[in-house]
Amino acid sequence: MDGAQIGTVVLEEQGLSVLLADGSPAYFNSWWLRDNCPTSFDAETRERTFDIFHHATTPRPAAARVEGDVLIVDWAGEGHVSRYPLAMLAGYAAGAPRPDPADLPRRAWFADHYPNLTRVAHADLLESGGERRRWMEALLVEGVAIVTDMPDSDEALTRTAELAGTIRPSFFGAYFDVRTHVKPTNLAYTSKALELHTDVPAEELAPGIQYLHCRANSVTGGLNLFLDGMAVANDLREADPEAFRLLSEIEVPFYKEHDDIDMRARQRVIELDRHGEVSGVTLSQHMADIFDLPQRVLDSYYPAFVRFGRMLQDKKYVMRFTLRAGECITFDNHRIVHGREAYSATSGERHLRGTYTDRGELRGLYRALVSEGRFR
Repeated sequence: MDGAQIGTVVLEEQGLSVLLADGSPAYFNSWWLRDNCPTSFDAETRERTFDIFHHATTPRPAAARVEGDVLIVDWAGEGHVSRYPLAMLAGYAAGAPRPDPADLPRRAWFADHYPNLTRVAHADLLESGGERRRWMEALLVEGVAIVTDMPDSDEALTRTAELAGTIRPSFFGAYFDVRTHVKPTNLAYTSKALELHTDVPAEELAPGIQYLHCRANSVTGGLNLFLDGMAVANDLREADPEAFRLLSEIEVPFYKEHDDIDMRARQRVIELDRHGEVSGVTLSQHMADIFDLPQRVLDSYYPAFVRFGRMLQDKKYVMRFTLRAGECITFDNHRIVHGREAYSATSGERHLRGTYTDRGELRGLYRALVSEGRFR
């Protein structure tokens, strides 16, 4: 049957070619077609129920034709007929990923961004799908947003975080309290200055979205420091391509050792997405392990690493502000670098309660809002 013309369909050795709705020809592999018959998916859960591993023979079309806007394939020796909308086939004809509503262009920002931060009132976030979408878009595009008018309760933080995913514990637990502790296990639990960093890089997969709910802040000092790691990395790429290459290709070790914890992971300081664009950074001087790279490699790596670290501290990039009681700053922990200035522990009370959710889950919930129009 190879090369046999059946209407607008040509049967080939391992698949078939069909004219799509726009008149352009497209080739589809037989295994792919059989695996992705619309009947292969459960109508309610949308999960795949057909198992191609259990298919006894190589799928071969006995006949194929186009009727209206549907390709119909009769499978040899199966007694099974598949019906594929041409619009569905067109989406996979070029071998490209299907369109992703959450794959939004990121927008870099700098030190003067604080007045323009996206702000969403807590009550509106709970009640309005449109406001949740605006908040999620800010996290995807700029990596940061502030939820205002948060009630002074643990429940308020939980309800906010669960709008974007499931609470994601770290080795600090499901929640953590940033305030002075009697026996601190982390610099954040003191009143000392906290250097610019991303959180818990010693975990194999560091948490994605971070929430810091300010419950009280009446101390002297303690300005919050936030910057867009993507903006700095993009500038490094332009100024020093070799330094950028080293930081985006070579993994370095991070660790957390305390009491019964011995966490270790290797991370790239600059993260790239599938487009080769900067998607984030991983950085923490107080959790950086001894770099165990070959010493000759360190001849090049350390100057790149130090140059990037110095750029991060440039006033061009760093927002300085005071997080007020009732505000919750939400941000992408794989992109936003944060820290704080020292404060006087005896001058008042400073308490931030924090938690994390997964970055991929945020993207999934955003897709559902956009694709399904599930606004409340």
